[in-house]
Amino acid sequence: MSENQPTYFNELNNEQKEAVKTVNGPLLILAGAGTGKTKVLTSRLAYLLYSKAAHPSQICAVTFTNKAANEMRQRVEKILNNSVAGWWLGTFHSLAARILRSNAELVSLKTTFTIIDTDDQIRLLKQVISAKNIDEKRWPARSLLAIIQRWKDMGLNPNDVKNSFHAGTEFANNQSIHLYKLYQERLIALNAADFGDLLLHVINIFKNNEDIRKIYQKKFKYVLVDEFQDTNASQYLWLNILSLEHKNLCVVGDDDQSIYSWRGADVNNILNFEKDFKTTKTIKLEKNYRSTGNILESASHLISHNKNRLGKKLWTDDDMGNTVNIRTVYDGHEEARLVSDEIESYQRKNTTLNNIAILVRASFQTRTFEDRFLKIGMPYQVIGGLRFYERAEIRDAIAYLRIIHSPDDQLAFERIINKPKRGLGNVTLSIIEKYARSININLELATRKLYETDEISSKAKRVLKTFIKNIDRWREIKNKTKLNEFLEIILEESGYTEMLKKDRSIEAPGRLDNLKELVNAINEFESLSNFLEHIQLVMDGNSNENHETIKIMTLHSAKGLEFPIVFLPGWEDGLFPHQRSIDENGSEGLEEERRLAYVGITRAKNELWILNATSRLTHGQWVDCIPSRFIEELPKDNINHLSLFQDNFNDFQSSIASNWVKNNNPSIQIPTDNKNLKENNNFKLMERIFHQKFGYGKIMEIDGDKVTVDFEKADKKKLLLNFIEKIS
Repeated sequence: MSENQPTYFNELNNEQKEAVKTVNGPLLILAGAGTGKTKVLTSRLAYLLYSKAAHPSQICAVTFTNKAANEMRQRVEKILNNSVAGWWLGTFHSLAARILRSNAELVSLKTTFTIIDTDDQIRLLKQVISAKNIDEKRWPARSLLAIIQRWKDMGLNPNDVKNSFHAGTEFANNQSIHLYKLYQERLIALNAADFGDLLLHVINIFKNNEDIRKIYQKKFKYVLVDEFQDTNASQYLWLNILSLEHKNLCVVGDDDQSIYSWRGADVNNILNFEKDFKTTKTIKLEKNYRSTGNILESASHLISHNKNRLGKKLWTDDDMGNTVNIRTVYDGHEEARLVSDEIESYQRKNTTLNNIAILVRASFQTRTFEDRFLKIGMPYQVIGGLRFYERAEIRDAIAYLRIIHSPDDQLAFERIINKPKRGLGNVTLSIIEKYARSININLELATRKLYETDEISSKAKRVLKTFIKNIDRWREIKNKTKLNEFLEIILEESGYTEMLKKDRSIEAPGRLDNLKELVNAINEFESLSNFLEHIQLVMDGNSNENHETIKIMTLHSAKGLEFPIVFLPGWEDGLFPHQRSIDENGSEGLEEERRLAYVGITRAKNELWILNATSRLTHGQWVDCIPSRFIEELPKDNINHLSLFQDNFNDFQSSIASNWVKNNNPSIQIPTDNKNLKENNNFKLMERIFHQKFGYGKIMEIDGDKVTVDFEKADKKKLLLNFIEKIS
């Protein structure tokens, strides 16, 4: 470029300029967290116009979210000082819908087709399931929807799905493929498409209509894609088809931030890009404009343990800043207290609450922080989801407790009488409500009277009688059973837990975790009435949407955001990395968990806190926790670790040992010098050992200071070496 180069070039570093000016051929911009990828993408789009390489109508710029698309539009308009209305700049779904509107008849739709939402999808699938005389209770429509969505993300039509190869085909005794076909036929008959169809239909149009395909291939001289690491198979195929003519496909992404495999994203799309496009030029953006040196060193060191990555290391011109704070605490309550204490300390230094975020691995973790903040009057906001006690499954469980506590609680009765579904129709429910109003009694008493009459069907009478009988029994045992056990009994006997276990949607495991956390929460109260009073206070307070608040969210929700101060609680093996992810996906699952940890660390600009507890309350029982392996993978020179309950212990292992001794066997003497521990480590695989708590077992795996032991009476356990004894 000459001295006439655009003014926005002055804001770019050398690597960013190179990415902007590389016009022709496939281009992979490997952009680390905080390296200005959005600036590069928008600047490149502007440069294509400035250099007269393309007209606006010849550029297709794709993002994942409407928010990102709007941000890109605003930035380009600011650079060009001109409107971008009518440009092909938007989300995958919006651009695909635009193409589909113009060619709808090729997939048997009209141009006026409707795009249906999730509720309509479920309603339609229920009709399809019912028409085939399939028990929807056993084979929920929501589960089938999750299966179909995954197939569409993979670019599969009903005829493409193979029984022996694709997961989900076993649904409803191997009827899922046929149900998928019937669902698609119903959509066509209704002149409707779901979100998955938008891309799938366009791909089918391109595959089956060469003339249409070539029109769009010639039209789009340049294709630009943001967040490429999050693309699924269908999106990647769509992009490949569009860019086949000119081969000017520019993708911006970060393989180290690929964290959405659970919703179809495939990290291999970015890992294999250079193989798929042989002439690819790769440019790495590694200069970070967000975080301090210590935070970046920690993130880079952690992610380097992943094998499947293209490789880069973030750096900054700024100073190292404070070291990363790692704190080991007794339990979740102390964890919440520590965080609140530190936040109050920041407040005294004039830090605003809007600058502080708590990022959790699982949504159930928000509960202890919410309770703590409500207790001390600290305003907070849960981002990307509901507050703990506002979540549907929590409200349902509490409704059961409310009606047991108070028969006059009409709203609670209405909420749970048919949840989970018991086969009660609207007619039956209407009869109950009308009868209750006519003689001015509550719904429960009306139900008791009606199931003794012929006003309702025999099936409904049986269902209602069983329901009332359960309520009576629960009231009888209420004061004879521990609160946590009492709630577990209700969830099991009502069928609520079983309902969620059968639900194959991606949300179901998290909903189950939330209920487990509610069981933990109720255990903290002396009586049911005290707990319900607490819930009422929680629900009535803390509406802080328009005020300065602490931000609480999951790590997945935090992607793309940044905060001066970040807290990362719950860094224990099993919680983070999450055991479910490892169990289901093995080493790939572990690597994605590590990428999620990397995302969490790189959200922090100035201060980062990582916390782990030595014990957690699970189902009313205290469970010993092992520090997350990710903590051990952080660089020692860039962290400051303190154990808040044993100052003379300087490592994670001794912290755990201390807590275990305190709770289980005070007579055992734990060495305070970890060096001696390692020197005495001469255990061997398959060696028989003894553990004070779990008894005799054999060593199945040795990993540093940890061992996996198959106990004779306690199954497999992962333990620290200082807990086991040799058998002479």
